[in-house]
Formats: sequence, C-alpha cells, structure tokens
Amino acid sequence: MKFDRVRLANFKPYGDADLRLTEGVTVIHGLNGSGKSSLLEACFFALYGSKALDGTLEDVITNGEAETEVELWFTHDGVAYRVERRLKSYDGRIDHKCTLESTDGSDVTRDGARAVREFVTELLRMDAEAFVNCAYVRQGEVNKLINATPRERQDTIDDLLQLGKLEEYRERAGDARLGVEDVLENRRGRLDHLDEQIAAKEDRELHARLNELEGELGDVTDDIDRYETQREQAKETRDAAAETLATHAEKREKLESVEAEVDEIETAIREAERQRDDHRDAIRETRERIGEIEAAIDDRLDDAGLDAATEEAIAARRTELNDREAEIREDLDDARVNAEALRNQATNLAGKADDRTDRAVEIESEAESLADEAESAAAEAAERESSIEELREEAADLRERFAAADADVDRDGVADEREALRDERGEVRERIAELSAELKNARERVEEAEALLAAGKCPECGQPVEDSPHASGIDGDRERVAELESELETAREREADLDERVAELDELASAADRLDEIDERIASLEERVEEKRAAATERREQAEEKRERAAELRAEAEETREVAAEKREQAEAAAARVTELEADLEAVADAREAVTAVEERLSAIADAEDEIERRREKRENLTEVNDERRDRLADKRERRDELADAVDESAVEMARERKEEAVEYLEKVAGELERLDERREELQNAIGGIKGDIRELEALRDEREALRERVDALETLHEETSELETMYGDLRAELRQRNVSELERTLNETFELVYGNDAYSHIELDGEYVLTVYQKDGEPLDPEQLSGGERALFNLSLRCAIYRLLSEGIEGAAPTPPLILDEPTVFLDSGHVSRLVRLVEEMRGFGVRQIVIVSHDDELVGAADELVTVEKDPRSNRSTVRREDAADLDVASLADD
Repeated sequence: MKFDRVRLANFKPYGDADLRLTEGVTVIHGLNGSGKSSLLEACFFALYGSKALDGTLEDVITNGEAETEVELWFTHDGVAYRVERRLKSYDGRIDHKCTLESTDGSDVTRDGARAVREFVTELLRMDAEAFVNCAYVRQGEVNKLINATPRERQDTIDDLLQLGKLEEYRERAGDARLGVEDVLENRRGRLDHLDEQIAAKEDRELHARLNELEGELGDVTDDIDRYETQREQAKETRDAAAETLATHAEKREKLESVEAEVDEIETAIREAERQRDDHRDAIRETRERIGEIEAAIDDRLDDAGLDAATEEAIAARRTELNDREAEIREDLDDARVNAEALRNQATNLAGKADDRTDRAVEIESEAESLADEAESAAAEAAERESSIEELREEAADLRERFAAADADVDRDGVADEREALRDERGEVRERIAELSAELKNARERVEEAEALLAAGKCPECGQPVEDSPHASGIDGDRERVAELESELETAREREADLDERVAELDELASAADRLDEIDERIASLEERVEEKRAAATERREQAEEKRERAAELRAEAEETREVAAEKREQAEAAAARVTELEADLEAVADAREAVTAVEERLSAIADAEDEIERRREKRENLTEVNDERRDRLADKRERRDELADAVDESAVEMARERKEEAVEYLEKVAGELERLDERREELQNAIGGIKGDIRELEALRDEREALRERVDALETLHEETSELETMYGDLRAELRQRNVSELERTLNETFELVYGNDAYSHIELDGEYVLTVYQKDGEPLDPEQLSGGERALFNLSLRCAIYRLLSEGIEGAAPTPPLILDEPTVFLDSGHVSRLVRLVEEMRGFGVRQIVIVSHDDELVGAADELVTVEKDPRSNRSTVRREDAADLDVASLADD
C-alpha cells in the first residue's frame, strides 16, 4: 500500500492543504505545535473514521468552522482508491458523510462511514488498532509494545498475523461444544421424564375405562329423550290454555282501552272549550293595550318633532336628525382638534419657556464655574512663578559653589573629571596592595635571614658556618624594605589626596545634577505658567459668553410665556365651542330617542293586532276540532257496549286450571332433565379426558422415539465440536511457533543492523512472545533493563521486524501500509539517532516502498528523499505545508528554523 495524496479543508489547524506523497522516505519537518502530526492523523482518519480518533468528531473541525473535509488517494495491491470524509456540525450534532471509490476503472464503491471502514479493514487485513500496532508508531507510543505484558504483546502480534481469527474460531467451537453439552443434557433429562410419563399413563388402563363410560352415557341419553317427549306434550297443553286466557285478556284490554279513549275525548272537548274562552279574554285585553299605546304615542310626538305617527314621517324625521348629527359631529371634531391643538401648543410653549429658564440657570452656573476655574488658574500660575523664583535662587547658590571650589572644573566637565580621578585612585589602591604584599615578603626574608645569622647559619643556604657568618644578600633586602616603606607611604598620601578630591567632585557632581534638574523644572514651570495664564483668560472669556447666552435665554423664555398665555386663552374659547356643540348633539340624541319610542310603539300596536288575528284563528280551529271529537265520541261509546257483551268468564276459569297443571309438571321435569344433562356432561368430559390421555400417550411415545434419535445426533455433534476446538487450538499453536521463528529471525536481522558491533549479541523470542536480550558475554537481560534510548530503539526494531514479517508473509509477500514514524527520536540521544537512520535505510533495502517520518532531527532530515515543511501563521493560527526535494536543501538552515 502507498499513500499518493492527501487534501485537507478545515481539519484541525489546516484551513486548506494539498500534499502529494511519493515512494521512498518522506520527512515532515516543522516547529513543535505547527501541525505535523495532524497530517498523519488526517490519513489515519480517512481510512478508519472515528475509530482512528482519540477524541470526538467535533475535535477535528477547525475552531470557528462548521465543516471539514479530508480526501486520501492511495494505491493497494495495484488498485488505486480515493476515500473522502465530510463532517458538518449543526444543531449540536455532527453529520458524517463518507465515500470510497476506485479511480482506475475497477468499479469499487462504498458509501457510509461504517461501510468504508469495514472495506478498508478487509482490504488491509487490519483494523485501526492493528494499523497502529503494525505500521503507525504514534508520538509518545514508541515503547508501547515493549512495555506491554507478554499476553498483550501475544494478542497484538497474533491479531496482526491473522492468528486471532483462529483463536476466535477456537472460542466459537468451544462455545458450540458447551452449547451442545447443555442441549444434550437437557434432552437426556427430557427423555427420562418421558419414560416416567408413559409408564404412569399405561398403568391407568385407559381403553377399559373408556368402554365403561361410553355404556353409561348411552343409558343417560335414553332417559333424557323420554323426558323431553313428555315435556313437549305438557308445553302444548300449557300453550293452548294460555291462548284462551290471552284472547279473554285481549278483549278485556280492548274494552278498557275504549273506555279510556271515551274519557280522553270528553276531557279534550272540555279543555278546548276552556281554551276558546281564554282566547276571547285575551283579545279583549289586547284591544285595551292598543288604546294605551296610541295615547302614549300622542304624548311623544312633540318631543320627536313629528306631526303624525306614520312610517313616512318617522323615516323623514330620522333622516333629518342623522344629517343634523353628522353636521354637528363634524363641527365638534374640528372644535375638539382645535382646542386640543391650542392646549398642546400652550403646554409646549410653557415647557419650552421653563426649559430655557432652566438652561439659563445651568449656563449661569457654568459661567460661575468657569470664572472660579479662571481665578484658580491665575492663582496656580502665580504660585508656579514663585516656585521659579525660589529655584533660580537655589541655582545661583549652586553656581557660586563651582566658582568657590578648589578644583578648576566647570559644570559640564565635573563628571568626566570625577571619573578620571576615581580611575587614578583605583590604580593607586592596586599599587598600595602590591607594595604591601611585596613589603611583607621582604620583611619576612629579612627576619628569616636575621634568625639564621643569630643561629650561626648561612642565611642563603641555611648551612652552619664557622666564626661569624656573613651574607651580602641581607643588606640588599634591608634596603629594599626601606625603599618599599617609603614608596608605600608616598602611595598612601596620594590615595588620601585623591579621596579628598573625589569627595569634592562628588559634591560638585551632585550640584551639577541638581542644576540640570532645576533648569528642566524651571522650563516646565514656565510652560505651565503660560498654560495657566492662557487657561485663565480663556475661562474668563467663556464665562462672559455663557452669561450673555443666559440673558438671551431668559428673554426668549419670557417671550415664549407670553405666546403660551395667548394660546391658552384661545384654547379656552375653543373648549366653550366644544361644550356648545356637545349640547346640540345631546338634543339631537333626545329627539332620536323620542322618534325611536314612537316607532317602537307603532310596532307594538302592529304586533298586538297580529296577536288578535292569531287568537281568532285558534278559536275557530278549536271549534272545528271539538266537532270532530264529538263524532268520534259517539263511535267509541257504541264500540264500548259491543265489547262488554263479548266477555265469557266460565271458559276463562277452565283454561286457567289446565295451564296451572301443565306448568307444575314442566317444573318437575325440568329439574330431572337438568340432573340428567349434568350427568351426561360429566360422562362426556370424562370420555374426552380419557381420549385426550390416550392421544397424549401416543404423542409421548412418538416424542420419545424422536428424542432418542436427537440425543444420538447430539452425542455425535459433541464429539465433532470437541475435535474442532482442539484442531483450532493446535493449528494456532503450530502457526504461532512458525511465526515466532520467522519473527525471531527478522528481529535479529534488524537488531544486528542496529547493535551488531555493540555489547549485545542477539534476541530470543519464546512461544509466548517473551523477549530476552543477550549481551556479548551471554548474560540475559530483560528489555526493561535497557536505557531509555536503547529501549526506544529496541522497540522500533521490534515494530520494524513485525512489519517485515507482515510484508514478506509466511507463505509469500503481502501488500502492507506505509511505515509511519511520528517523532521517533523523542527518547533518543544523538548516537541512537544515527542507528535509527541506519534502521530506516535498511527497511528501504528490505523493500518497504514508503516510509513517512515526522521529525525535526537533522540526521533524519538529511536521510529524506523528500521533505515536507509545516509552518503555522501566528496571526491566523493556520498551518500550511510545502513539499521540497531533500537533495536541494541545506540541513543546517533547517536546523536553524
């Protein structure tokens, strides 16, 4: 597999990046935090989606953006592919769209994040975790495999070499064996239970019991048939008597019904006559009410402005009142608007006058404040002028000190003179120290020589001499002591003289510094005096202007109050007109009310006349109805007499006795039939139960036979699953041993390249992937005993050996992903970095087509075929990539970067 190109849009620190990758060694170079590792993470994310992320999908979207896009072009096993992932954030969720397609006409497409991830996993024969363990050494994880437990290392390598599938199959076979055991035990228990059930049912002699119950059921059925025949005869007798009684009752009911109808018709006739009298009285009362209404109309005609109470006169008067009301309302609206406008104008003008007065007061207050500020500025200017005078007097005193000083130096040269004297004093003090040391040594030599002379020894060689020793050297030493004492005295006098002169110049230098301060202070104070004088003049002018403006505002306020008073008078006149028009409008409303009252009374008269007519019609209708009722009443009375003659009481009594006898027999036979029905139902239920038991017995025998066959099949299946589980375990152990041998070979070949001439001889790898390093003297070491750099490089060697094993394959070569190393030199010193360079070069020699390294180490940069430089703009915080040919680069300049 080879990465061909990666394109990013709003992925982590990248706004827009497009990088093409080629075969060989590519080094991604840049400062820490520039986004180097993010390029590798983008490739990893393109292949495996969210499974490749340590965080969430939101983390890969550039801050401040809502969308991100990653495209990766890669070639695997001769087929070119392009995978694209798009993320969009909205409403607190992430929309993830993903597609994969072949780009060389192979017609391979996948849609959806899961489908793409599953395709990539199958294509590369490794999921995201296996990809990291095999080809992608992420930053900070260089020691991941060596720090893992043997069990974790074993699982990781087995998964990479596809042995995890065998363990998965073995576990499945084991689960299947356990499942078969559970089912087998269950079926054996069921078979024993069936044998017990069948034996229990055979002991009950079900067929003999069935014959006995069927015979008893036949006898009960014959008794029921006999009783039912007798019951039908009794029912016929009861029904005939009941029909006779019913006929008599029907005639009696008809007679009673006719008598009730006669009474009802007579009552209805009386009620109708009463209603006719009520309608007559109501007509009389209505006529009286019409007279009262007509009198009330005459009383309201004048108020309504009507000459006569007619519909035409009322309509004309209403039109006249409407026109008058419209005219008044129009005038009233105008008057109200005019009055309101005048009141508002008066109020507004009064407010403006008050505002101007208030503004005049404020301006006068501001004028007073400005005047106070002017006086304060003038006083401050005078105060600063007094300070200037005092400073000038102090400066004159300081200048007199320069004139009276013994040193012939001016204000500008005092600092240089003092520095020269300090340097000279330093030299004198150094000379005093040298003379003091030399004098001390000379005195010690004289004392030593005198002591030797007093002891009768030569002061030069220290040997005893006869007679009085004599040495010419001691006289020279005594002269040298005298010379040094004189010279030291002269130097100390010169030091004292210089101390006095430096002290004097220190005072003069302080005076010079003070003069400089005074000159600066005077210049500053004079500038402030001018500013304060100008400020005072300006404040006085501003105060005068504000006083003039306040006077103008007071005059304007007085004029405005006069205009407001005029508007107020006009508003009162307009309000009086409004009151007058409202009175006219009220008079129109009173007249309309009177017209309405007349109109309502005319309507009431019409309603009353209509009521009189309705009641007349009802009286006539009631007369016609009563005539019809009297005719019907004569017919009903005739029918009543006929029915009274048709009733026979003796026949009714005989039918009643026969019916009672039949009912009594039916009650007795019903109880017996109920008892026989219950017994027949009991027998039928018992027979059904026995037949069910017989069917259940046959079913149990059939089930037992089928279950015996199932148990035999399960026992055979259990043996097969046990053999399958053992086979997968043995196969995995055999293949693991072959892989261990191959991995140990490739690991030692790789390790030889790195440590072949060093203190280590070889590595052993046992069947559980436990690693042991052997020194040249044969002493075994645990990898944890290696130094940090050795351990990191050892782990890289292990990762490269696993990668080689996957690439070469046990049964032949297999395409593998690029070898990706993210900051592999973090734990390495310079010596181990050179070994890593050798390891990378050898991996290329083993046929690794593409190696991608993130590093800023000079040696790795120098070993690159191509260099990708990553930079981050500090203003926008966005990263960019630049691809360069490593052969044209200056490694030293990259190191400086």
